Formats: sequence, C-alpha cells, structure tokens
Amino acid sequence: MHKSKLKFLVLILFIIMLLVTGRYFNLDIDQIKGFLARFPLWQSGLLFVTLYVTVTFFIWLSKDIFRIAAALLFGPAISTLFVFISETINAVVLFHFSRFLGRGFVEESLKGKSKSLDEKISKASLGWLFVFRGVPLIPFRFMDMAAGLTDISFRKYFLVVIVASPLRIFWLQFILAAVGKAALTNFQITSHYLASNKPIFIFTFIYLLLMILVAMKLKE
Repeated sequence: MHKSKLKFLVLILFIIMLLVTGRYFNLDIDQIKGFLARFPLWQSGLLFVTLYVTVTFFIWLSKDIFRIAAALLFGPAISTLFVFISETINAVVLFHFSRFLGRGFVEESLKGKSKSLDEKISKASLGWLFVFRGVPLIPFRFMDMAAGLTDISFRKYFLVVIVASPLRIFWLQFILAAVGKAALTNFQITSHYLASNKPIFIFTFIYLLLMILVAMKLKE
C-alpha cells in the first residue's frame, strides 16, 4: 500500500506541476504556423505530431494553440488527420502513465459504491464509451488519464479512441479553420459563424444534445 500511495502522490504532484508551469509558457500561433510552413507537407506533418505530443504532454494549456495553427495552415481535413494521430499517441501514453502510477492506489482504496462504479465503467457498453469520447464535454487528456485509473482494458479504450475521436476533432478543426483564434476568444464571432452556416449549426446542435446525454449519464 505504501508503494502505491507514493506512486499516486507522484502522479498528483506531476499533474499540479504541469497545470502551474503551463501558465508561464507563451506559445505563438503565427510562429508555429510559420515554422511548419517552411517544410513540405509530410515533413511539417511529422514535425507537428512530434511537437504536439511532446509539448502538450508537459504544457497542458498549449493544445489549443497547436490545433489553431494546424487548422489555419493545413485546413480542416488534413489538420484533423494530424491532430488525430497526435491525440491517439497521447491516449496511449497518458493511459499507461496514469495506470502505472495511479491504478494500484485506486484499486486498493475502492470500497462500496466506488468499487461498484469502477466495475460499471470497466463493463460499460462501447456505445456509451463512444459517446463519452465523441462529444466535446471532457478534455481528451483528462479522459485518457481517468480511463487509466479505472479497470477498463486498454484494448477496449483504444478501440473507442480510434473510432470516436475523428468526428469530434474534425468538428473543432472545421470551426477553427474558418474562425481562427476568435473561436477561443470571441464567442460572438463564433456564434455568428455557426448561425450563418446551417450544416455546421445543425451538427453543433446535435453535439449539444449528446453533451446533455453524457452529463445525465455522469450524474447517474
């Protein structure tokens, strides 16, 4: 128990450190875009994935910067591919990182309702897991680490990551490619864009309904 407590403490301290230090690093969208634009597509894509995985592991507040830069430089479709590859790698790393440091402590601490909840999550249907992963309610990194703390098999979670992530990523990249930085800083511009584009507005509305379903499921 002592060893599992120590590993879990390391995990918590690491997360706190990443959240704190992330506030002191300023990444510039134009600099990232300008740097990647100097290379052919396959090289810039490889560089993007490498930077995305490496930097966002240590600086948690930087992911949106990379997504905007990719959307503006590569467009919604290609940027979706690059972000999807990056997030899939992140899912593998964060899931195992969390499981190695935290699962032992969580498993030893589970009692009563908490143990029952852990069992329900591990046995949850793929359909509900796809919904959890697919709607933009819970950030990917928190979902990956939370999954590592549960008893869910990596094979099952990885299947969910592969199937459910692309649509969610494409939805965001599509909006970022059209609106740019304003998508994260100016809700009025974003809402105007959605209102003037019926297909994306309908898709977003359906997404919101799914978010409500997920919220209700979480409440249960």
